[in-house]
Amino acid sequence: MKKIRSLWIVGLVAFSSSCVLAAEWRVGIARTEITPSKLLWMAGYAARKRPAEGTVHPLWAKALVIEDRRGERGVIVTADLIGLTREISDAVAARLRRRTGIQRERIVLNASHTHGGPVIVGAGTPVTYALNREQQAAAKTYAQTLEDKLVKLIEEACGRMTPATLDYGEGEATFASNRRTRGGPVDHVVPVLRISDENDRLLAVLFGYSCHNTTLGGDFYQYNGDYAGFAQIAFEAAHPGTAAMFMTGCGGDINPAPRGRLELAEQHGKSLATAVVRVLAKKLHPVKGPLTVAFQRVDLPFVDPPTKEELEKRRGKGNVYDQRLTELLLKRIAERGSLEKAYPCPVQVVRFGDDLSLIALSGEVVVDYGLRLRKLFEGQRVWIAGYCNEVFAYVPSERVLAEGGYEGGGAMKYFGWHGPFKPGVEDRVIGLVKKLMDRCQQAAP
Repeated sequence: MKKIRSLWIVGLVAFSSSCVLAAEWRVGIARTEITPSKLLWMAGYAARKRPAEGTVHPLWAKALVIEDRRGERGVIVTADLIGLTREISDAVAARLRRRTGIQRERIVLNASHTHGGPVIVGAGTPVTYALNREQQAAAKTYAQTLEDKLVKLIEEACGRMTPATLDYGEGEATFASNRRTRGGPVDHVVPVLRISDENDRLLAVLFGYSCHNTTLGGDFYQYNGDYAGFAQIAFEAAHPGTAAMFMTGCGGDINPAPRGRLELAEQHGKSLATAVVRVLAKKLHPVKGPLTVAFQRVDLPFVDPPTKEELEKRRGKGNVYDQRLTELLLKRIAERGSLEKAYPCPVQVVRFGDDLSLIALSGEVVVDYGLRLRKLFEGQRVWIAGYCNEVFAYVPSERVLAEGGYEGGGAMKYFGWHGPFKPGVEDRVIGLVKKLMDRCQQAAP
């Protein structure tokens, strides 16, 4: 009898241990609608002449909070927006640190870069958009509302933690096309993270693609998430009760093809959702812990700025955007005494044990970064995202910077900067990525 009792106790301990081991992660998931309550000026195309005229489908922000066995948390937020500013991201992070204790380096804020959302007030807003005072005020009000919603969203996700498993796989979609050079480099990889409960029921799926959300052009005046919005809608319709979250990749110089009509945005979205479903049907790689994170900024130097005297001579010259930029730069000199010499670009790494590393880059990162980093960390599972935390400018590779053109420097005025970055920008970003990857690996217990 004593032997049977001992075996029963041993079995109970083993069963309890297996239950603990099964709960590798806990996750919390939440969503909030971020469609403006008013018809605001739309972001992404300087040629637009009037505010939005309606809504095709709602815009969403969705949060995924992931916690390892040690209680260490990471937050991933996806949003149907053109991009976030440093001011909004830092404010959200600061408020969350006070309210939840989650540190800045643990929060990834990714924007889909849809050109079908509202203007997000930033450094280049006065150059790109001809907003009157009423429209400027409405845009600022929306930005504050957005900040409040993002904070509340993450707090809600933190309050819904439940045991979960994570699995990773990759698929392919083929509608991305290099917009600078016919036949130029593209990245067709569709990374997919499956989030399931203890009974293997699908809770959420996080997926990405390296392509601009620009199926629709500047002549379209209704709020929408472009192909990424349609992809999320299609997946959630086929999987009721799940959250589909889209994370933009390194698609700064990549457009959907073909483009120009609403039905094409829906077509590309369904194509991407189908690619995700195909990945989920395959055998995926289990993702284990621990969770380690790293966040740091690297200065990306601009070319030497013009003097006040040089800017004075430019007044009234060039097109309307050149003239607005000249006035903006003169205003900065008057207020601050000088112009910026560099931009402090944030780089972030979220590492899931030895199974997956999320490399979160900021700005409009061109496709070369994704291709180079995947090659650099060949043999490891890496997910390279762009448009994270803040969209401050295009981030060209050395190739694109040398070639020039829109992504190489021509677009800088629309972000409110006086000129392109100096050579060396790519190695600065890649160098910091390598440093943070090493830091995360060394920090893992």
